Amino acid sequence: MKRRSFVKISSLASTAIWMPKFLNAFNNLDQAAVPAGNKVVVVIQFSGGNDGLNTVIPISNDLYYTNRPKLAIAKERALKLTNDIALHPELTCLQALHNNGHLGILNNVGYPNPDRSHFRSMDIWHTASPSNQYWNNGWLGRYLDHQCAGCDKPTYALEFDDVLGLALKGKEQNGLAFKSPSAFYNNANSKIFEAIKANRVAQANEQPVDYLYKTLTSTINSAKYILDQSKRRPTTASYPATEIGNSFKTISSLIQSDINTKVYYVSLGSFDTHTQQNATQSRLFKQLNDALLAFTNDLKAANRFNDVLTFTFSEFGRRVAQNANNGTDHGSASNMFFISGGLKQKGILNELPDLVNLNNGDLKYTVDFKQVYATVLKNWLGANDEKILGAKFEKLNFV
Repeated sequence: MKRRSFVKISSLASTAIWMPKFLNAFNNLDQAAVPAGNKVVVVIQFSGGNDGLNTVIPISNDLYYTNRPKLAIAKERALKLTNDIALHPELTCLQALHNNGHLGILNNVGYPNPDRSHFRSMDIWHTASPSNQYWNNGWLGRYLDHQCAGCDKPTYALEFDDVLGLALKGKEQNGLAFKSPSAFYNNANSKIFEAIKANRVAQANEQPVDYLYKTLTSTINSAKYILDQSKRRPTTASYPATEIGNSFKTISSLIQSDINTKVYYVSLGSFDTHTQQNATQSRLFKQLNDALLAFTNDLKAANRFNDVLTFTFSEFGRRVAQNANNGTDHGSASNMFFISGGLKQKGILNELPDLVNLNNGDLKYTVDFKQVYATVLKNWLGANDEKILGAKFEKLNFV
């Protein structure tokens, strides 16, 4: 096989398909139903740096309105949770979840020495590294390394995107990325495979061709398995016809099937609202709200709501003061939402941001996001958080 042809084919394959090595084990999995109490995590990434102050609104704090004369959300429009705290007007589903004891809100989440670059800060969140270190594997990828090493029924993670993010790349194992099971199956059965197969016959025992052949063979088996599982118990609930709505519909169908996926990962954005923030944030939160409403109601109807923990994060928040373009610039700490019927601690989990004691105009973090990861890994997924994160972090109490 000529080098140019190999590079072209391998490039197309790597773009279309991310294949974890342990997916070979799919062929040996039995078809027993997922047992009751099987814990699942759904991660929602707010890409671009969501403004936490216009998400969880300190309606009784005059400094909020002083710093944002045009951008602040009026008290009468905000969705009231307490006398001091409200939510963005589009987040009606989260207000209802809060009122029913199924929502936790963690404020002032960040990390030491924050970086205001989208790419660098997202890498820090994805890898759970110190801000002065560069790691090339993600916290969920290392979870897969830990859980899937040597097991006969490996757990795994699915990301609903064209490209696998760093968070799901491990040292030995990777998650799997696709927009939909059918699209993944079609990609796995594309002409790329036929080209590899033809070249393998022509160039027998040539290592690069054999590697791609074996990878794509495993990928086809994996894609068919995932597609079949998505059809076993397809949800009949109505979901919004948005990208995140379609993703949540597929996630719900997979959760209700016999598949043993432990982690689902979706992204929404961009929240990089340097200009005209209110319109952008309202549009994105409307999409989020409608998808979450369908998803949480669907899980409740299927008696799986107590077993699924959904949480949100963003690479950083925004500055306290608005800018001249009715937007906000890159900041540091922000908030996280936790959604489940199995929460142990609910409502407002800690103090609101301090709008007086700022760090050069930015909110100061009081909770390290790695504490959240440690809590999810240990208390929800039953994993060795210290081994996965490479350090010991104090656990929180929301699960």
